Amino acid sequence: MENDLYNRNAIVDRLREFGINPTHQRIEIAYALFSRQEHLSADQIMAAVNTKHSETSKATVYNTLNLFVKRKLIREVIVDPSKVFYDPNTHVHHHFYDLAAGVLTDIDGDELHLTGLPKLPEGMAIESIDVIVRIYPKQHLNS
Repeated sequence: MENDLYNRNAIVDRLREFGINPTHQRIEIAYALFSRQEHLSADQIMAAVNTKHSETSKATVYNTLNLFVKRKLIREVIVDPSKVFYDPNTHVHHHFYDLAAGVLTDIDGDELHLTGLPKLPEGMAIESIDVIVRIYPKQHLNS
């Protein structure tokens, strides 16, 4: 049984809350992200969506994810130019990126404190600060 917080009816309501028209494909893409509560790549999302029906194109997945990011329903986490994850957690937090496993995990926002930020250019304000701590197994150091 679906978790009530992330069932498809709740997803429809959430999409509408963010001003997004809840088409079938958008619902399925959002469901793939929110029901698993994981950091997924576009390819992983497309595979999850197309498990039942292979009707969602790569372009639709990317366009939908871009819309979700633009409307701040999800966050885009770029760990390197070729690796982008989509994060359903939009609360203040940061990430560990395991280079060996290719896995992104959350760091609670209260666990990281930054000091000494540079003076902002005139007329500018901080929207957010995203920290990615890249990690790998210690034995990798000795190889």
